[in-house]
Amino acid sequence: MSESVRDQLHLETDRSVVMKAAMRFAYADPPYPGKSRKHYKDHPDYGGEVDHAALIEMLMREFPDGWALSTNSTVLKDLLPLCPEDIRIGAWVKPFAVFKPHVSVTYGWEPVLFRGGRKRQKGERTPADWVKANITMGQGTVGAKPEQFCYWLFNILNIQEGDDLIDLFPGSGAIGRYLEIWKRQPALFTV
Repeated sequence: MSESVRDQLHLETDRSVVMKAAMRFAYADPPYPGKSRKHYKDHPDYGGEVDHAALIEMLMREFPDGWALSTNSTVLKDLLPLCPEDIRIGAWVKPFAVFKPHVSVTYGWEPVLFRGGRKRQKGERTPADWVKANITMGQGTVGAKPEQFCYWLFNILNIQEGDDLIDLFPGSGAIGRYLEIWKRQPALFTV
């Protein structure tokens, strides 16, 4: 890392320079409750339904800096009581979604539960709690997240160079691929 980049990672406080501490985040995009067998029964890693209560408990215990969990709108009422009081609900809005003839109202959004994240400094732009992004097609993994979704996720957690994001259910690998690009880009807005 060059000295100029290293200097950009410092904050001045009363004439002293303090390095931003690296943070550790998690993202969980498990098979949605009740959908595991339908979408993943032939996958080599298939292990049955995910215990979402245990997953949320683990996220709270092992990732105090912040985490996000993608889920389905039909089970939101079941998952919220398992979450801490400071949980936020974001939305992935899908302008192009699959319209099925036997479904009376299309599933055009997905909730993303999120908690924590790096505090923003004065002058840093605040992201919205929603993102508008089309679904992916032909990725080989049901539920693969699009590029815009990934960057929005990194932004709401305020992930920066040196931070870790553990993708607990890597699926298509999109989170890891886009995270490397995200961390390499220069900051657009500075303090």
